[in-house]
Formats: sequence, structure tokens, C-alpha cells
Amino acid sequence: MRFPPRITRIGTAAAVLSALLIGGTVTATPAAAAVGSICYSDLPSQAYDTLDLIEQGGPFPYSQDGTVFQNREGILPSQSTGYYHEYTVITPGSSTRGARRIVTGEEYQEDYYTADHYASFDLIDYDC
Repeated sequence: MRFPPRITRIGTAAAVLSALLIGGTVTATPAAAAVGSICYSDLPSQAYDTLDLIEQGGPFPYSQDGTVFQNREGILPSQSTGYYHEYTVITPGSSTRGARRIVTGEEYQEDYYTADHYASFDLIDYDC
């Protein structure tokens, strides 16, 4: 049985619950509402390879992997510059990097998947 590489990571829901329990505030933004979710088991097999490389710290197939993702589209929850990093999910048959990426968030250690070059994002749910 294959276990997800980030099984120990807390999800966004756990972070929100934690903030509420200790008296913090949680603000929902329209951009955050646009983020969907995807089960870890529903990811393409190449995404598993990318997640494994992220856990291992590389080496990555493209020089752009691990660079800061700016969130210019404003789809992901607003965070400070440097919070998000992007990694290529190889697309079989593509002569370029293709459109698929994993974008990671630092503080809550969340992982997002996009199959359409940042037009939409799904938070990876490791519990399904």
C-alpha cells in the first residue's frame, strides 16, 4: 500500500479549527472560495512523483521547480510573497513543462494541484 508523502501534514480544515479553538480569527476571501479539492488518490500518477520529489528536496526536472509562486491570479488564499512555491507535474507527450503544477504553502503545509496552468486549483485531500 502506498502512503501519501505528506500524510503528517495538517490540512487547511485542521488549521482553521485550530485557529478557532485558540481564539484566532479566520477570514474567508472570494479567492479562497474558488479553490476546490481533489482526493490524493485521484491525482495523476506523475503528481505522486512530484510530491515524492518535494518531500525529498529534489532533484527536480526543471530549473523553475521550487521557485516562488506569486499567486498573481489571486485564486489561492492571499499570503505574503514567498509563501507559495511551484513544482512541475510532468505531462506525458508534452515537449514543454506542460500546464500541470503542484503549488505548496509553507505555514499550513498545504498542497494545491492545477491541471490548467493556474486557471483553477484544487487543495489535495490526503484523507481520501
